This record gives sequence, C-alpha cells and structure tokens, in this order.
Amino acid sequence: MLNRRDFSKCFLAGGAAMLAPGVALTAGQAAAQQPDAVPAIDLLIQDGTVIDPSQNLHAAMDVAVKDGKILQIAKNIPKERAARVVSAKDRIVTPGFIDVHAHVFEGVSFGINADHYCLGRGVTTVVDAGSAGSSTIVNFRKFIADASTTRVRALVNIGVTGTAMLQASYFNLDWLNPQLTGKAAIDNRPITVGIKIHVGRTITGPPDMECLKRALQAAEIAGLPLMAHIEDSYSPLPDILNKLRKGDIYTHSMNNRPHHILDANGKVIPEAIEARARGVFFDTAQGSTHLNFDVLEKCMQQNFPPDTISTDLTSGSVDRKIFDLPYMVSKFMAAGFEIDKAIAMVTSNSARLFDYGAQVGTLRPGSEADLSIFELRDGQFPFEDSDGGVRTGRQKLINKSVVRHGQVYINEV
Repeated sequence: MLNRRDFSKCFLAGGAAMLAPGVALTAGQAAAQQPDAVPAIDLLIQDGTVIDPSQNLHAAMDVAVKDGKILQIAKNIPKERAARVVSAKDRIVTPGFIDVHAHVFEGVSFGINADHYCLGRGVTTVVDAGSAGSSTIVNFRKFIADASTTRVRALVNIGVTGTAMLQASYFNLDWLNPQLTGKAAIDNRPITVGIKIHVGRTITGPPDMECLKRALQAAEIAGLPLMAHIEDSYSPLPDILNKLRKGDIYTHSMNNRPHHILDANGKVIPEAIEARARGVFFDTAQGSTHLNFDVLEKCMQQNFPPDTISTDLTSGSVDRKIFDLPYMVSKFMAAGFEIDKAIAMVTSNSARLFDYGAQVGTLRPGSEADLSIFELRDGQFPFEDSDGGVRTGRQKLINKSVVRHGQVYINEV
C-alpha cells in the first residue's frame, strides 16, 4: 500500500488517481480551458442525477465548484465558464458520504487506512469511534488525522488507551478519568468531536453504569456529544438509554444481542422512543456482530428507522458483509429503504451528529466541495447481516470518482 506521502503527491491508496493541476482528463471527462481569462468555475460536474437530501433534491443538474466550495447547482451551466469539466452522465452525484463510526487508527487496534477505505470509496469524512483515548489522541491527530486526505475526526474513548487494551482500561476504573478525557477532547479540537464509551458485558462488566456516568461527565466537561456502544450490556438497555442526553448517539442500535431495542413481543421499547423524542440519535455501525435484518425491519415497520448508516470498519471486519459505506447504503436499500432516504442517512443526517468544522453532507452553495459520483448498478446482489441473514437487492452503488475540497479523484478500481 502506498504511504500517505506518496498518496498526497499523486495517488489515492486503493486505486483512485488524483488529477494533478494542468493534466488533461480522460475521454468523457475532457477539460474545457479558458487560457486568456480567469474561469468563473474551477470545476463543473455535468449531466449527473444529483441526489441531495438536505435540499430535497433528486434531479438532473450540474454542480459548479469554486475555491473548494459549492458555487452553484443548476441545469445546463455553460461549460465554457469552467476550467475543468467532468461528465457524470448516467451517474448519481451526491454530497460526500460521512461515515460516523469507523476505526482508522492504522496500525493500532485493527485500524484501517482512511484514504484507502474511505476517500477511495466515496467517503469524504470519517469519524474514528474511540480508537484513541486521552493518552493516545495526540498521536492519532498527528499521524492519522493531520496526515490523511480524507477529513478525519475522532471520538476520545473514556478508556485511557482507547481500543488498545480496551478491557484492561474498563476493568480498572482508575483508567476511566472524566477530567483527563474531557481535557484531551478540548485540547485536540477541531479533530475531536465527541466522547466514546463501550457498554457491554465483556468490556465493562457489572459497573457499566458507573462507566457510563464517567463518560457522560467527560462529555459535559468537553461540551461534546457521547457515542455509546451498547451491546449485550450488563444493565438493562432502558436504564442506559434513560441516561443519554439530547445529541448523544446510541450506536449498534439494530443488533440482536441481549438487552436490545425490541421487547419480547417485537415492539420497540418505550425508552428508545422517549430517547429519540428528546434528541438521542440511533446509529447502525454493523461491524462484525452489530446488525440484524429482522430487528431493523421490525423497527422500520414501527416507524423507528435508525438515523444514520455507518460501518464500524476495522481490518478485521472488511469482508463480504461490509466492504465500505456505499456497500452499506446498498444493503439498506435491499432492506427496504428508498435511495434518497438511504443517502440521507450518510449525508444530511450524519452531518447533524457532530461539528465537523466545515459544512458537509450537503451541496448547498457555500458548503464544502465534497462530492461523490456513483454508478447505480442493476442486478441481483445478496447482502448479509451479522447473524447470517441475507437480503437480495436489485441495485448497488459503485463509486467512480470523488471530489474532496474541490479536488477530483478518479476511482480506477
């Protein structure tokens, strides 16, 4: 795999080559040049079907970019105004996808390479979900966030070491320090956007409510939301959900482990409905063990879909079940979500969870010029949940190119 220095020069790890300034695009993406005048548009994406749920937009439109920002969305923007033109004919153009739960501390705790698995697949922003704690967040910021072309943000784990030595951190309550965690989150802004806790029988053990209390204290100190990994908890889920505040996130919310979101009769528990009513978000994050189609579909039938789709990607979960975020969007389409709704769950909905330091998840004029261009491939595609359940979809999103802060990358895979 290419290192980040090589990537920043000319390539996107994973096979997406960056178009260097002044290099002509390939056929079908030919640049229109204006050598004697400063062009009004740096980049024009023409003839695509734009899907932007933040604007309730699903139509054939052109997208103009200037100085790393969205300049205009309209029909038939003259290509003569643009320094570079990219054809999106027969393709879908969306805001850059946002993965609100992955693990990209490469080389530590099964972390993946963000540029390979995120930007190389149409994901322009990724949130690392607690791979680093207060003792390691500085290294994460220096060697991962600052060195990646993907926009990388991070949750600081209440466990001092993050996901490395995770059980040791949680079993020793002295290693769950709200003051140190909150200060680390403050000191590393804008990279840090929240606090993370793992609530599970094998991680926290019986004192899971004390661990949650300390994580909430850290979030209060930092003035940030808390993402709570809740699966097979020691305490009942209602007790945990009742502690979450407006803006906090219940991740892995569609799992089928003990103490999950449905009661014995298959009904969404009242505490989950109450949590959503007060502003708690529900995230999916399949990972290796966290998504069950039956649970998801019963929640959908009761008008209780998750708010966001995410991956929980690690080097141990990049397999036929997950692959990347566009694959997960396709999976949710197979489970019954309309394409606009599924795309909202990785763009406009995801943008609401954190302060990313930029206006993302939208193509509104003035927002960050982060876009993805997809082929919507027809066929018969089997998708698997974490428990062996399979749903067959009729369409799958395949990323063909991506724009990050106005710079075009072509996916050659």
